[in-house]
Amino acid sequence: MIKLRSVLLLLVIVNCGKKEYKDKIYVKPEIVREAPSDFLSPEESLKRFYLPEGYRIELVASEPMVNEPVAIAWDGDGKMYVAEMDTYMQNVDGTGEDEPISQIKLLEDLDGDGKMDKSTVFIDSLVLPRMILPLDDRLIVNETYSYDLWSYRDTDNDGVADEKIRVYENPKRRGGNLEHQQSGLVWNLDNWVYTTYNPLRFRFNKNGIQVDSLVDGSSGQWGLTQDDLGNMYYSSAGGETAAYGFQVPPIYGEVDLEGQISEGFMEPWPIVGTPDVQGGAELRLKEDGTLNKFTGVAGQEIFRGDKLPPSTYGDLFIPEPVGRLIRRAKIKNENGKKVLYNAYDQAEFLASTDLNFRPVQAQTGPDGSLYIVDMYRGIIQEGNWTREGSHLRPVILRKGLDKNIGRGRIYRIVHEEIKPGGKPKLLDKSAKELVDYLGHPNGWYRNTAQKLIILKGDMAVVPKLKDITRDNESFWTENFGDKDYPRERIHALWTLEGLGVVDKSLILEKLNDVDPRVRMTAIRLSEEFLKKGDQDILQALAKLQKDMDINVVNQLALSLGHSKSADGSALLGSISEEYGDNELVAASVKLSLKANDSELQKLKNRIAHRSNGEKYRTIDGYDIYKQTCITCHGPDLKGVPNGENSLIAPSLIGSPRVIGDKEVLIKILLNGLTGPIEGKEYGIMLPMGSNDDDWIGHVATYIRSMNDTTMVHENEVRDIRAKNAERKSYWTLQELMK
Repeated sequence: MIKLRSVLLLLVIVNCGKKEYKDKIYVKPEIVREAPSDFLSPEESLKRFYLPEGYRIELVASEPMVNEPVAIAWDGDGKMYVAEMDTYMQNVDGTGEDEPISQIKLLEDLDGDGKMDKSTVFIDSLVLPRMILPLDDRLIVNETYSYDLWSYRDTDNDGVADEKIRVYENPKRRGGNLEHQQSGLVWNLDNWVYTTYNPLRFRFNKNGIQVDSLVDGSSGQWGLTQDDLGNMYYSSAGGETAAYGFQVPPIYGEVDLEGQISEGFMEPWPIVGTPDVQGGAELRLKEDGTLNKFTGVAGQEIFRGDKLPPSTYGDLFIPEPVGRLIRRAKIKNENGKKVLYNAYDQAEFLASTDLNFRPVQAQTGPDGSLYIVDMYRGIIQEGNWTREGSHLRPVILRKGLDKNIGRGRIYRIVHEEIKPGGKPKLLDKSAKELVDYLGHPNGWYRNTAQKLIILKGDMAVVPKLKDITRDNESFWTENFGDKDYPRERIHALWTLEGLGVVDKSLILEKLNDVDPRVRMTAIRLSEEFLKKGDQDILQALAKLQKDMDINVVNQLALSLGHSKSADGSALLGSISEEYGDNELVAASVKLSLKANDSELQKLKNRIAHRSNGEKYRTIDGYDIYKQTCITCHGPDLKGVPNGENSLIAPSLIGSPRVIGDKEVLIKILLNGLTGPIEGKEYGIMLPMGSNDDDWIGHVATYIRSMNDTTMVHENEVRDIRAKNAERKSYWTLQELMK
């Protein structure tokens, strides 16, 4: 038997070498500092792209089929939804942007050649739609300036939505310019849906929607993506940061480590002059007239498809619309820390000499290819940065960029040696049939199958899912198969979690899985038992402190933040002592220590029974309180000591001014308070009336929530503000308590 196995191993070595694919970088053209800005036809524009040898870019859709596209997503049958911002910067001043005339299109490829043949207006009369998430036969949509989530459905199969239901409501209007608002709506591996610029996450199942809060809130700008383990990659054009927040899953908090962006990574390599950059030539351009630093990063994507060379799997593709390029980043694990490197030396994966090429999103497609959304337009800066006196305005007018509007293209990138996959057909499949797709080599299929199984809520698949979690590789599958069995086990475990089945015996078994990724998943899923102080789980976890994979140890440090027991704290302390020199583990230990003493978690527990709207207002008010009120009133709202038997400000717990008539608290917040309170002198309570009604209402709601009484609505603040509009002086207690 040993002899036979040796022969087989020899065959493996001889026959199973990985195929080498072409990937040689292109020869750059001579830089033209002032290239013409004329519109090009899609066919002409295709000739302006530069890609590594072997790669090819193909047109999927263009105007008039799509106009001003900003985001795409596919349903389970491969129909493509396209969000269009039809009013975005239609002139240099950006007038009329808020008009409700934007659309979401539904595109179909009828003959399977990869090009879209049919376009219908799925939804019209929208205000700059910015987030779309297909569920089953429903599409979740968010518009600019709103936090609401709407579900749309086409009930008669004519390609037009005829059912509209609000599934999440937050009456607060999002202020600020449209560049600094939510994006994403990504269904994560952990079955929660994440966005940027929002301290909340959402969970959909057959019973509706749940809402939860993030410990550190959420930042990011335009674009959000995830890797195979659910780490989220954020970006910030305003912060000129190509990627951040990716070291740990966002539910634990935000960790960014020095050196996670390699030296030189932030320097882009355009192949055409980029005069239209905010900040001007002296600050933002190299000597050759090209962009000297990432400034417009948007719509990044971890490529998880199976129809490009395997070396691209797990790479981060980052569109840079100002530079007219897309960066390909390799992600290297350096002792647990993920570090980004440019895949090419002083070059970009894709670059164009067409000044109207404006890539704003990259996506892994159902066919395993990489898709690119191109707004194809002149101006790519919001009106706040194109006003009179700005660096951009004269460049825009000189080059006529303000006239280049109303178009758009969608491309896919393929490799000449790999044929793209066909159209999916998942919507009509049973949950049992969908389970087979959890091991698909294309991450789009795995994620979509997991999502659809959970939305169906069919518990009959639980035994099959448990069987998959135990499906370890045999000698044959390990050496001859191309299936990643551990990845399939991970999806099966999370699908069970999404169905509400977290089996303690299965978790204990998977903590000893042969693959570290599965062990990490089992650790995360053990958190529900950690919260309850389960000693069996804690003892099993303790054995992983010595795990050979540092990523397993790091996940253990993160998950121990859910343990409230002395043994759990001791284990966390032991990890801190043993791995204190590892910067990622050290950062994760700090997060867990923070979680163990989380006022936010206490607050979430306290308001768990309240409506989603009340939860949002309370948590937002908590953030305001921490920033503005905590230095005088203290983290526990009981006042900060100021020597013996005195406080800087009075306690807000049990105060009649807080738990009594709401009007009293609102008046104090608007105009301030002076004079003695219950016989004691305090400093003046400064007026907060310069803040808007939402601000006042939310912080008042938080303070009253900590006293277990009712919320304050913004309309109540508005009415009281109007009634006392002439008052400019502080209130006194005597006046308020008449």
